[in-house]
Amino acid sequence: MGFKYKVLISEILLFLFLDGFLLCLAWNKTYYQDYVITETSYTRLCSTKKILTVNGQFPGPEIHVHKGDTVLLNVYNKGDYNVTLHWHGVKQPRNPWSDGPEYITQCPIQPGANFTYEIKFSSEEGTLWWHAHSDWSRATVHGAIIVYPKKGTTYPFTKPHAEDTIILGSWYKGDVMEIIEEALENGGEPNLSDAFTINGQPGDLYSCSKPGTFRMLVEHGKTYLLRMVNAVMNEELFFSVAQHQLTVVGTDGAYIKPLTVDYLMITPGQTMDILLKANQPSSQYYMAASAYSSGLGVPFDNTTTTAILQYKGNYTAPSSLSLPYLPYYNDTAAATNFTSGLRSLASKDHPITVPKKVDTRVYTTISINTYPCVNNSCDGPNGSRVLSSMNNISFVTPTIDILGAYYRKIRGIYDTDFPNEPPFYFNFTADELASNLSTPTFGTKVIVVEYNSSVEIVIQGTNLNSGENHPMHLHGYNFYLVGTGFGNFNNVTDPKGYNLVDPPEVNTVGVPKNGWTAIRFLADNPGKLTSFIL
Repeated sequence: MGFKYKVLISEILLFLFLDGFLLCLAWNKTYYQDYVITETSYTRLCSTKKILTVNGQFPGPEIHVHKGDTVLLNVYNKGDYNVTLHWHGVKQPRNPWSDGPEYITQCPIQPGANFTYEIKFSSEEGTLWWHAHSDWSRATVHGAIIVYPKKGTTYPFTKPHAEDTIILGSWYKGDVMEIIEEALENGGEPNLSDAFTINGQPGDLYSCSKPGTFRMLVEHGKTYLLRMVNAVMNEELFFSVAQHQLTVVGTDGAYIKPLTVDYLMITPGQTMDILLKANQPSSQYYMAASAYSSGLGVPFDNTTTTAILQYKGNYTAPSSLSLPYLPYYNDTAAATNFTSGLRSLASKDHPITVPKKVDTRVYTTISINTYPCVNNSCDGPNGSRVLSSMNNISFVTPTIDILGAYYRKIRGIYDTDFPNEPPFYFNFTADELASNLSTPTFGTKVIVVEYNSSVEIVIQGTNLNSGENHPMHLHGYNFYLVGTGFGNFNNVTDPKGYNLVDPPEVNTVGVPKNGWTAIRFLADNPGKLTSFIL
């Protein structure tokens, strides 16, 4: 072929690959499912309200496949809002149309309409998840994806006795769609959640919640695989189980070297595979999760959700349970100690291919910004509107999907001049920053990179409007987390500390408050429009 394949990257960095390759035939299974999106009544925290659900379930139904399988999933939207679904962590090789982010790869599914997604699994193995990718409907529209090893193979660890899914979520007493619509209209932060949940239940520490507390039944001496999803809307969470250690063996659908810990920290959008051995005296033990929040003066949900690890057998149940150790909400050292221990398995059966040479480098800031409102009439700081940006550009949602505009050659929908570095440099992590630095520009912008090129993106947090940890997710790829640190990234000295031997292979990462994260990946997914989401 005589022409070069190109890719687009946008401010919510979009990667678009021209499709020009034949698909390989594989003898894997294809499954067929129907998802019906409806309003369903649920009672939590002493009150009942209608929430958007899939097939009436909260959390939603699980998808179970083996590595390399395909799912054809027909979504019927019987709700009142536009909606799309995203298969978080599924690379979807050469299949961009089914990725799901609204106005990026598709227009939303309107009420009364339906859309069939083709979910193509490739190299993923472990726990992933799916969720709505429109407005705030993902607060209740989400579920786990379980990808078992390919038939004829097994786990790189002793097969557990059983598996349990643990989905960490948020619960709002108000209507989540009204909450985000009000925030967007008035320019302020959306209301905080009223509770965290484990498998849809707040747990014993919240009003009217004890009878529904999730219980995980175990047999003494057996080992269990916890498939964990952080589906919380905003907060990173610490999680632990009283008197039990946890061994993390996978993150984001890829295996890691076993990491045994007393607690873990999981970012919104991340998934983990965790081994728990039921080796304590037969009784009942709390598992619990609470927020890690690093921003100074930034409000967050400061509650604790619980579930119960319950041993089978005859014993006297304790009259009360003790909470497990959880680090303090702003314990950055505890969060860093955990994340720094994650390393790819990098074995013969599960190799990794970290790009050693870099063709395209992107250095981008991520910031919380403000924009002036007429007569200081908005609900943000000093009457301004709260926004977010990358390289000081706040993304403007187009009126049609970018992928469709690209393939149909429709002009004027996006621009290809997203900058490879910040438009101006300053001390991004200074304690005090000039207010004029907080005002962004606006655009729907992309970067063009060559197909099959190696890409490094350094994501720099800033302290504008009190910086905090930012979760970042890359659609269409896993990436290698080769480096992270605090302060301003130094492109001479910091790369010397990169881990290019066994960095974790993930699709979601938390960029530390007033710090930076470096990732690498190979742009080898032709036909794929990928968004990098803040």
